[in-house]
Amino acid sequence: MEIRRTGLADVLLFVPAPHHDDRGLFTRTFDADLAAAHGLDPDSFRQDSQSRSRAGVLRGLHGRIGRGEAKLVRCARGAVHDVLVDIRPGSPTFGRHQAFRLDDETFAHLYVPPGFLHGFQVLSETADVCYRIDRPHDPAEDVAVRYDDPDLAIPWPHPVELISPRDAAAGPWSALRATLR
Repeated sequence: MEIRRTGLADVLLFVPAPHHDDRGLFTRTFDADLAAAHGLDPDSFRQDSQSRSRAGVLRGLHGRIGRGEAKLVRCARGAVHDVLVDIRPGSPTFGRHQAFRLDDETFAHLYVPPGFLHGFQVLSETADVCYRIDRPHDPAEDVAVRYDDPDLAIPWPHPVELISPRDAAAGPWSALRATLR
């Protein structure tokens, strides 16, 4: 498994090396020793969650303020265009976003430290996205920003076909940014 630094401070991309043969494939999706060698505490992850979405669905941009949450995100089935936005005021990449393709061919997954907005758009017929999270969900820390906020100018690969009412009602980046400083 290879681990790469990304263009966002403290975000890591884990790239497994799947073994393919006539039976199918095998890949390691998490290695505690490798995570520890890159500064992560593998014992800190407390919850695994999964979502299933159909083509064109966009989920996000969601995040947590306060203590936040760290997570490992991967696409176990299908493919997604995954986007992170750094909302940590002291970070050198504050306000910047970066996109990643997560899919069931490379099995790459992201380490997302606390202090990021996260969203994705489904690229395949369906997609299962798995999250390994380091603490229980606290709804009092939830924040959301509109996926099409003009200040962020995130280029989504396809027109948005379906979004939740909560995500459609999310506020602008400028409003969240004003509360973070």
